[in-house]
Amino acid sequence: MTNNGATPALKTAFLGIGSMGLLMARRLCEARHAPQVWNRTPGKAESLVTLGATVHEQASAAVADADIVFGMLENGTVVEDVLFRRGVAAAMMPGTLFVDMASIKPREARDHAARLGALGIAHLDAPVSGGTSGAAEGTLVIMVGGKPADFERALPVLQVFGRPTLVGSHGAGQLTKLANQMIVGITIGAVAEALLFAAKGGADMAKVKEAITGGFADSRVLQVHGQRMVDRDFVTQARLAIQHKDMDNALATAREIGFEAPITALFEQLYADGMKHGLSDLDHSGLFVELASRNGMS
Repeated sequence: MTNNGATPALKTAFLGIGSMGLLMARRLCEARHAPQVWNRTPGKAESLVTLGATVHEQASAAVADADIVFGMLENGTVVEDVLFRRGVAAAMMPGTLFVDMASIKPREARDHAARLGALGIAHLDAPVSGGTSGAAEGTLVIMVGGKPADFERALPVLQVFGRPTLVGSHGAGQLTKLANQMIVGITIGAVAEALLFAAKGGADMAKVKEAITGGFADSRVLQVHGQRMVDRDFVTQARLAIQHKDMDNALATAREIGFEAPITALFEQLYADGMKHGLSDLDHSGLFVELASRNGMS
């Protein structure tokens, strides 16, 4: 399809219609990209049909005619399975660009890029931050690793999802996402512990948050998650279990590159304890519940 002699619109495919993927694929539909979509459970993608998407039972069929394929899958093992065992890599035409928006280990991203490159398929690792609200509003922060030419090619479509930044070569996007998650996970813990500390001593938690707003302790985490802690609202936007997975991946990567990360190690254990105590499906700000329980606070 052309527009007054302009370059034909890029044909897109989207693999992985979970809580994030559904919202991102919806934005592709709203931007009139009419994506070909696949999900392990096809029914989760059916709501996209009325918006212009085509749902496929096989991932290989969804990507067969695509210029750019976006993946928002659960983890590196699933990405590898879909690409190389479910026939997606073999079904993509040479010259296709695969943009992996899942959060996986940097070494996995580099491995996938090399294996796809041998087939003539380009690759970007482009994990995101911003949760379901960012996915719905198109305000995700997108951290991209790969070749500049491939980034420029994908840029107009990536901007449908939010603000993309090329941070380095293959794997650098995933490394940046892990750094992001280290900061987020640690800061959630710091805010939760500080607010609980103040409450245990007799202060009004809401007033403490108000008092420190605007000072050096202020942050997006204090504003958004601190308020959720005050309200005891832990309805999931980003699951605590996923936060733990990212912290665990950060530690694994730290070991690979010979980097000591004691603060991340401490918080990885706290999130792991929260999961053991049944908090896996809470929002990651629900670490507050784990810390409150340790202090005998409801």
